[in-house]
Amino acid sequence: MALEAIQTVTQAEARAKADREAAAAQAKQKLAEAQREAKQTVEQARQQAREEARRMMAEAESKAAQLTQEELTRAAADCDALKQNARGRLERAAQLIVGRVVER
Repeated sequence: MALEAIQTVTQAEARAKADREAAAAQAKQKLAEAQREAKQTVEQARQQAREEARRMMAEAESKAAQLTQEELTRAAADCDALKQNARGRLERAAQLIVGRVVER
């Protein structure tokens, strides 16, 4: 009977050892899988951030081009107004010059 008890204990210890080893291997596998998933998630987040940055830059460049065009249009209108004003004064200036030349 003592021999049977020893064999039972030995078998139980062997099963326990096998269970511990299996659990350790399973834990290792789960850890590796979790690390892979984490790396993949980080890479996806980086890719999304790069795409968002590209989109934001394109949007900013488009807005800057629009504002530049608006300012150029405004400046052209101001130039046209100044030209019109100058043309309106040109006749009067010519008359003043002629008048002063004739007076001398």
